[in-house]
Amino acid sequence: MGSHGIKDRVAIVGMGCTAFGERFDTGLDDLIIDASNQAFTSAGIDKDTVDAYWFGTAQSGMSGITLARPLQLEGKPVTRVENFCATGSEALRQAAYAVASGAYDIAMAVGAEKVKDSGYAGLNAFPVPNDGTSRTLTAAAMFSMVAPAYAQRYGVDEAEIKDVLARIAWKNHYNGARNPRAQFRREMSIDAICASPRVAGPLGILDCAGVADGAAAAIVVRAEDAHRYGEKPLFVKSLALVAGNGSGLIDPAYDYTHFPEVQRSAEDAYAQAGITDPRHELAMAEVHDCFTPTELVLMEDLGFAERGTAWKEELAGTFDLGGELPVNPDGGLKSFGHPVGASGLRMMFECWLQLRGEAPEERRIGNDRSLALTHNLGGYPGEMVSFVSVVGREQG
Repeated sequence: MGSHGIKDRVAIVGMGCTAFGERFDTGLDDLIIDASNQAFTSAGIDKDTVDAYWFGTAQSGMSGITLARPLQLEGKPVTRVENFCATGSEALRQAAYAVASGAYDIAMAVGAEKVKDSGYAGLNAFPVPNDGTSRTLTAAAMFSMVAPAYAQRYGVDEAEIKDVLARIAWKNHYNGARNPRAQFRREMSIDAICASPRVAGPLGILDCAGVADGAAAAIVVRAEDAHRYGEKPLFVKSLALVAGNGSGLIDPAYDYTHFPEVQRSAEDAYAQAGITDPRHELAMAEVHDCFTPTELVLMEDLGFAERGTAWKEELAGTFDLGGELPVNPDGGLKSFGHPVGASGLRMMFECWLQLRGEAPEERRIGNDRSLALTHNLGGYPGEMVSFVSVVGREQG
């Protein structure tokens, strides 16, 4: 097992999430204040009650001052963290472990990103010196390799794999259309998705997540103190993170149909939480669908479908809002959008709404199970970090 875990030792007692999108009328400070104030209100506390803060952002700030300034914090430790697209989840993981250690009574994780005013289509990553083996392709190009590799390995013809990917996008747009915070709030037909302009390999523009501005926040306390802050806390069952070593880029055997870091982080998370049958024990899952083939492979790496069968499950509606295991009931990255520093916490916010019975009725999951999963990855096939968490309504 990767870690001993902190099962049922920490609880989430407050959360907040802004609307995601092209927020040209809103600055980074405004997004941070909005998400934080929602979290403070839901926990019934103020900023001074929180002992320590963790702030996740990829490129919207370089220190804890980026959070301390807009919130006007006085004498508080604020740690800025970054871990590719898993940055928001990293902030939550560190805040939760800080509370579990006994170092703090109350900690807060905030994730935010402001990218739409930068003049670039997405993050403008600076070039880091490397040994020459790093990728030279765009993210869309790297993930586009997953679809034909999967189709070849499992004998799915080109037309059918295209329908599968379109079905994934259709599902997430359907869910996002019912979410007032989502970046894209329109249902999209299968035909429109299939006809969208190509951007890389078989991927069309509607196979790709939106680039967005946004923020999300979570407040964590010791589990025994949780009911001081409200009647419906979520108890942390597991937090697992795996960082790959990038060997997939130079390994001739790597075939793009499997993300080892995801499988290992899921196995660790399930071991910590005591889960043996995730498909039937989880009420829902929020997964990192940066591109439609990513979600396809994740269904197998997370143990929701047997190898080579996820494409059939997607077509059968297994992961639809009313299916056996709803996946991305808030629309996922595909429809909700992807402000890098906020996405991991946004996923947790959907678990917060669904498990507490506060999601809008038109997109509420149709089962009464008490556990939910988030999966957040950063990087690319062959070189990624992967985070998996499990939270639940009940302690023990």
